[in-house]
Amino acid sequence: MASAPATQPTAHIGVTGLAVMGSNLARNFARHGHTVAVHNRTTARTKALVDEHGHEGAFVPAETAEEFVAALQKPRRIIVMVKAGEATDAVIDEFAPLLDEGDMIVDGGNAHFLDTRRREKALREKGIHFVGTGISGGEEGALNGPAIMPGGSVESYKALGPLLESIAAKAPDGSPCCTHIGPDAAGHFVKMVHNGIEYADMQLIAEAYDLLRRVAGHSPARIAEIFRSWNTGRLDSYLIEITAEVLAHTDAATGAPFVDIVADEAEQKGTGRWTVQSALDLGVPVSGIAEAVFARSVSGHRDLRRAASALPGPRREALSPAEAEEFAARVEAALYASKVVSYAQGWNMIGAASAEYGWDIDLGAVSAIWRGGCIIRAAFLDRIRAAFAADPQLPTLLADEDFADEVGTAQDAWRSVVSTAVAHGVPTPGFSAALAYYDALRADRLPAALTQGQRDFFGAHTYRRTDRAGSFHTLWSGDRDEEQTG
Repeated sequence: MASAPATQPTAHIGVTGLAVMGSNLARNFARHGHTVAVHNRTTARTKALVDEHGHEGAFVPAETAEEFVAALQKPRRIIVMVKAGEATDAVIDEFAPLLDEGDMIVDGGNAHFLDTRRREKALREKGIHFVGTGISGGEEGALNGPAIMPGGSVESYKALGPLLESIAAKAPDGSPCCTHIGPDAAGHFVKMVHNGIEYADMQLIAEAYDLLRRVAGHSPARIAEIFRSWNTGRLDSYLIEITAEVLAHTDAATGAPFVDIVADEAEQKGTGRWTVQSALDLGVPVSGIAEAVFARSVSGHRDLRRAASALPGPRREALSPAEAEEFAARVEAALYASKVVSYAQGWNMIGAASAEYGWDIDLGAVSAIWRGGCIIRAAFLDRIRAAFAADPQLPTLLADEDFADEVGTAQDAWRSVVSTAVAHGVPTPGFSAALAYYDALRADRLPAALTQGQRDFFGAHTYRRTDRAGSFHTLWSGDRDEEQTG
């Protein structure tokens, strides 16, 4: 369809910021029958989009912010797809003065949720809706159907939601992978935690690969076969699927396994780190996500690793073929149990933030929209949705009867894998942290009692007793009498 000049308010929605994600999102809207105003700081990119993809639907190219806003039907809906931080603030400052009460600015980037809270409050005072929206699925998802996590007001979702739902991925039951998450920054917070879980998931998969190769002695091609078999069972997920593809790939230039020619230094864009920092502020343990972030950091410290490369380690023989096959089954159990723990930690964090900020997030709805489009989409997310549907107040996934039974059944294999990894000198921070968290939750008593006693000794920080109410302090430097302080 030919593109129209930006003279009449014909566009249903607008996208500014036409790098790959923004361009693909605009094309997705156009493919679904929406007229899309498109704008970029450099007009060449706008022209390129229309020239190359104008046949996909109705685009209204605009060279200036004024033309762009004039092309939009009211209430105006502007999706901003620019770099998080100062660039986003600059776009808001440019467009907000051109908008009317009831119009909306939608930030589809990976913004820090505290920035979204600040922006939402400032624009709300001007009568403009600011909708922080998490979009997961990468470039392909933006074009063919992402998982979408919009925050903002209920009123804004009434006008924006139907458009977003029309382009979102569809879950296996046909429902759109998009829902109103909650007010102000709820959408960006949930997207941040999604990315944190993604970090943990990827780390656990990497550890499984490392064990299958270094302990069991399997080749990357054989490990790809193992992952493909796992993807037909309870580990069925996008990340397991693409792991098999990566491991099966051969480098054209060298003929070596592709995984062997890639530098072992994992990069990160910051959302995993934000998740851990926010969890610390909330006082929520997300040890699986934290270890995944730290593992990437360790991988990037090449000079440090080189300096320590001569440190002694254990000498172990690779397993026999029969032992290797049996070990793979144990690794599958350890991977599944650790994965459940990581997701449980993520959901606990979302619940804690929902209570802290008054967002009233439906945890079951979050799992429902993550069943398609997003990077962590997995078959067992439907079971998570069902668990929260059965008990909206479920304190942790590990308290759900089905998940508790599965993880409990897996624990012998899980413990065996962790101990084997230690014996062979293979680092498994994700598996180990998940197991430690599981054991901490099920413990009748934790050594925190000793920690609190130490705090009282050196800092008079007081402690609580198990046999009566109140706060107490022992006079450690005196006669060690106990006094009640509260």
